[in-house]
Amino acid sequence: MLQIDIELQKLKNSLQEMWVLVEKQYKKSGRALLHFDKAIAREVISREKMVNALELKIDSECEAFIATYNPVAIDLRLALSVLKINNNLERIGDFAEGIALFVLKNMSEDLPQPFKSNLHIEEMFNEVLTMFTLAREAFIEENTEKAEQVFGIDNLIDEINVNAVKVLSDEMLANPAKAEELMFLHAVIRRLERIGDRCNNIAEEIVFYLDAKVLKHHSKHK
Repeated sequence: MLQIDIELQKLKNSLQEMWVLVEKQYKKSGRALLHFDKAIAREVISREKMVNALELKIDSECEAFIATYNPVAIDLRLALSVLKINNNLERIGDFAEGIALFVLKNMSEDLPQPFKSNLHIEEMFNEVLTMFTLAREAFIEENTEKAEQVFGIDNLIDEINVNAVKVLSDEMLANPAKAEELMFLHAVIRRLERIGDRCNNIAEEIVFYLDAKVLKHHSKHK
């Protein structure tokens, strides 16, 4: 195996490490919110520094690889995609931390089950996790079809986000004392929608890496 191929595999392995760490952060933030578990929320917050440190490490590895090997074609696209996917994963980690902070600082009690059902918040968490998983599998398997499946799910996430406004406003009218907490909860739902957008970005980068197609800013796949 050529040395450049060995270094490319190291980049992939580092990105996989980041992917696993961020996925754990996301899942734990979901459990913290859906089960009002402040202990798990604290754990998410305490591990955020690990996400930031790993992002910097991967950025440095990518820069060193490009400077050393001056890659072209698919090798260059892979290095650039790793850089951008790494950044998107770090932002997902930030959003997960934001959800944990809501549980710790702004959540007074567990969300009632009928209210959670009307918000479709658990469904939203699960669908975003599906996007995240599909994108990861697409990268590992070098499968653009799986990457493109992410785009369709993003539309569902956007729909849940839009519909949540009416559910939250009705709840504010019914429970005015909870208005501030519900506004913070709306910010959590927006974070979930943004995580979906980041998964979308990752899928675009995978398509770019494998097929040299630039989907950024195109509405065709939305």
